[in-house]
Amino acid sequence: MRFFAVVLIFYGVTASLAQTPEVPHKMHFADMTLTIRDDARREIQKDVDALTRSPKYFGIKVERARTYFPFIEKVFAEERLPDDFKYLALQESALISDAVSTSNAVGFWQFKDFTAMEMGMRVDKQIDERMNIVSASRGAARYLKQNNFMFNNWLYALQAYQMGAGGVKRVVGDEHNGAKRMEITSDTYWYVKKFLAHKVAFENAVKGEPQIKVQSYTLKEKKELSELATQLGIEESYLKENNKWIRTSIIPDDRAYTVLVPGGKLSAEFNTLMVSTPTAIPDKSLANSDKTVKKEINGVMAIQALSNERLVTLAERAGLSISELLKFNDIAIDHSVRRDEFYFIAKKKNKSAAATHTLSEGEDLWQVSQRYGVVLKRLKKLNRLSADVDLNPGEVIWLSARKPAGQPTEQIAEVAITQGVESEFFDWEVNPGEPVVITRVEPADIKGELKETKVSTYEANVVNATARPGSHVVVPGETLYSIAKLYSVAVTELLEWNQLDITRGIKPGQELSTTNPSAVPASQPEAQPTKTKGEEWVMYEAKTSDTLYSVARQYNVTIKEIMDWNNKADFSLAQGEKIRILAK
Repeated sequence: MRFFAVVLIFYGVTASLAQTPEVPHKMHFADMTLTIRDDARREIQKDVDALTRSPKYFGIKVERARTYFPFIEKVFAEERLPDDFKYLALQESALISDAVSTSNAVGFWQFKDFTAMEMGMRVDKQIDERMNIVSASRGAARYLKQNNFMFNNWLYALQAYQMGAGGVKRVVGDEHNGAKRMEITSDTYWYVKKFLAHKVAFENAVKGEPQIKVQSYTLKEKKELSELATQLGIEESYLKENNKWIRTSIIPDDRAYTVLVPGGKLSAEFNTLMVSTPTAIPDKSLANSDKTVKKEINGVMAIQALSNERLVTLAERAGLSISELLKFNDIAIDHSVRRDEFYFIAKKKNKSAAATHTLSEGEDLWQVSQRYGVVLKRLKKLNRLSADVDLNPGEVIWLSARKPAGQPTEQIAEVAITQGVESEFFDWEVNPGEPVVITRVEPADIKGELKETKVSTYEANVVNATARPGSHVVVPGETLYSIAKLYSVAVTELLEWNQLDITRGIKPGQELSTTNPSAVPASQPEAQPTKTKGEEWVMYEAKTSDTLYSVARQYNVTIKEIMDWNNKADFSLAQGEKIRILAK
């Protein structure tokens, strides 16, 4: 009974908190003074109104902020990061520890695994510190300070959290480096304006104590979770529910970990991602199945969105929970429902009956995923794409089979090479002339900054032709992320297989294992060359310095002929490998 009384008091308090604050003409952020122009004020005010529209859900976020902000504030003080950045955690994850974005960013501050490790966090099958409020906040502080080092401008450091420091530098240059006063206009980056909306909406509301205080406990020794729960006088399941960063039953002793211990029973909604329902009375016709247009796509049923429809009403018509709708359609909680777009009411498939799709103007990968009913994550895997790569009209998207490794989507000629198919677009002769230069685009940070590195396809293939099977020689411009993507493995796997420290990076010429060294493949019987009447075959044993290019030139044949004669599917040529060549 006492619990329900607390809940009633809680919601009564939240109702008073949800009075919509007004966006001021001037704001203080970090060590800067921001002048908010009227056009930007109107945009920011709309976000503030949306954030405070529902007293219930606004109150839940306030309670999370009151609970977690003291931990964030302590870390930021130690890291000497401006306190205002704590509102960014509300914007990024609504302070849900296990929040996961469509691009696989995880936790309070939405880190991708490789960047989290670069910031000093442990991310593996046993521990994921992205879901630890103390560890993740320290990583976020370090990342923001790293961005600010380039600009000496906290507003740009904030913008760089979403688009990367390199992206910000390309957009804004050095004009405002070191600035202490700036104007916010309608042209200001949307992410910055959304952050300011969160600061305005929550700044006064989060003052005060949480309903249930959460204490921290620093653990420096290896301990079973059950033993710790007994020691702290709390149920093991409840301890784990509030410390989701512990992924097994044991907390290791490789470093000090902060364990959170609630002083009472938190509500079920506290750790659950929720969406507020519209304050206006929903249109009754939305729930009418006769008004719902259904369509089967790739064997999965989908319904068509109506004009001005929201996620809540769309989920109601589909008979789904919000989380199911988000999951089935690969969308985030802030997704704006697109009129006439079809949304799936069950899980999409891993491939399509169609082989490929050519992107049209304005079309993105998510739209392709919806059009063909293929899971977005799977579609990216089929096409060897990172989460945030921009695609161009005319590029070919593979829908049912894996795009050959190491080949950009637009490089149709090289696709033909890996398949051993004739192509009038590729020069199969041994003299390559000017090397084809492609642009590898890869995220360089947690928010998907795009780093463009020009690498010769011949350079990469020639270098790696001498690498041992199951290995890769690093060429200039490559990163752990790009190599992991090339071989469809995780960054963490490359680190483990090669005993690497992610903070030290990799160097050109370094040879990396791209397969698990402990997994020994079964030996394959060596193919025996066959003679054709009237022709003289030569069996050539590859040396360390050999490539298909050098061997083709030596015998005055083409690369394609060598590949055809030896049933080779790629450019690789290992030391000691025997290949047959028709001597001319």
